[in-house]
Amino acid sequence: MGASNQWLEIQGMKKKLSRSYDFVQYHNKEAILPYAISYFSSLINIDTLHREILPAMNQKDISLIQDLKGAIPIEDNILSTDTILIEKKLLNGYVLIELLNDKTNVLLIKAAVRKSRSISTPENEFTVMGPKEALIEDLDTNIHLIRKRLPIPGFITTEVKIGTMSQTKVAILYIENVTDDDNVSTILKRIQDIQYDAISDVAVLNQMIVDDSLSIFPQTIDTERVDRIVGALSDGYVVIMCDGSSSAIIAPATFGILLTSFEDYYLNWILASFFRIVRVISIFLSVIVTPLYVAILTYHYEIFPSKLLGTLISSRSSIPFPPIIEALFLEITIELLREAGARMPSKIGQTLGIVGGIVIGTASVQASLTSNVLLIIVALAALASFTTPVYRVTNTIRFLRYPCLLFAQLLGLFGIALFGIFVLTHLIKLTSFNRPYLSPLYPPRIPDMKDFLIRLPFGMQKYRPTFLRPKDKARFSFFEGFRFRDFDED
Repeated sequence: MGASNQWLEIQGMKKKLSRSYDFVQYHNKEAILPYAISYFSSLINIDTLHREILPAMNQKDISLIQDLKGAIPIEDNILSTDTILIEKKLLNGYVLIELLNDKTNVLLIKAAVRKSRSISTPENEFTVMGPKEALIEDLDTNIHLIRKRLPIPGFITTEVKIGTMSQTKVAILYIENVTDDDNVSTILKRIQDIQYDAISDVAVLNQMIVDDSLSIFPQTIDTERVDRIVGALSDGYVVIMCDGSSSAIIAPATFGILLTSFEDYYLNWILASFFRIVRVISIFLSVIVTPLYVAILTYHYEIFPSKLLGTLISSRSSIPFPPIIEALFLEITIELLREAGARMPSKIGQTLGIVGGIVIGTASVQASLTSNVLLIIVALAALASFTTPVYRVTNTIRFLRYPCLLFAQLLGLFGIALFGIFVLTHLIKLTSFNRPYLSPLYPPRIPDMKDFLIRLPFGMQKYRPTFLRPKDKARFSFFEGFRFRDFDED
């Protein structure tokens, strides 16, 4: 009686699924072994069905479902009568086989199709030097790209499914004998606590697990580069990847790491340090250079040398607007060009950005809407904001410029200083998975300074970042005769 009820439940479940056009049900009562097969045609590999599964149905020595299980040369197969499990497996690319003369169990065989684009070069983190492999939307392929670079048993991947509707696979990656257990458990618990219907990308997941979701500063590193992920894992970071996403997030993060390009490690340490300093200066100038223009022309004319002051006055002699309106007009115009270029097809977007910038900039100066000095300043600020290697930091810089402009208009140079104090206070209080965001500046960590603003030679970077509290602190060991070309250990 129980088997009969379970069989009826399975038929009811199949009837519910049959409302989708891609759910296929096929009955063959004339075969040697009468059977019924059900599957989603959009989820399974048809070649696997015809090459591996159907030929086994015509074997004469099979009479029970258990015999069929051993005859099909596919390892992932399950005998069950659990309706919930059967429905879940069907929705994940399994084929359901029922023997019409044996209603004790049904057989589920994995025949899922794997369709994904080929591995390509990084688009958002393109570099001249280093590997050119980027992540794709298939989680198994991404893990393969990482594991072939870390062929060690300590490389652990933990899978979690989240999203009540999407059932998205999320992988937490770390090196067991290096990564601090607290970092792993904190991230894993936050992911498991998520109650949401659909997680479509790792960026959505990221917003749900960070310490302060109201902060505009990114508290994780998002990357599509395989080499950067491998480097982060070897340092003791935790990597989070999501099926269907072509990027991963590295946690915890500090503000200094967000300003670091992985190409720095492929360059001579002197050049790498120089480029890092250039990035920091560029970010600082990108935020304050336009507000400085507004503050000085509004309140502090005396700062300018007399020769330069005459040039500024003559450039603004026919401008009918105060500096703040002039600056906002150009800044908003730049933002419109950025957004339009980003949303248009690539070739059209590049043309739009170049032509639009030249035409609008020239026309605004000729129409006496803006001064040519401010046009140069805004253009330099826009270029400086693109020197950051992480796109989300670029967005943060773009946003910070507007409240800084407001403070400059209201209070002049004091307003810019006050705004800087507010931002610095926020950064000091901010944490990334319970790790200080401004490390190694605050709290001071002298060993980590070797790979912060200045990247010292590899021979002087024996230890992993201390703020991660790695289990194995040393990257390498010194021994008799050990020597780096540019550094000898005393």
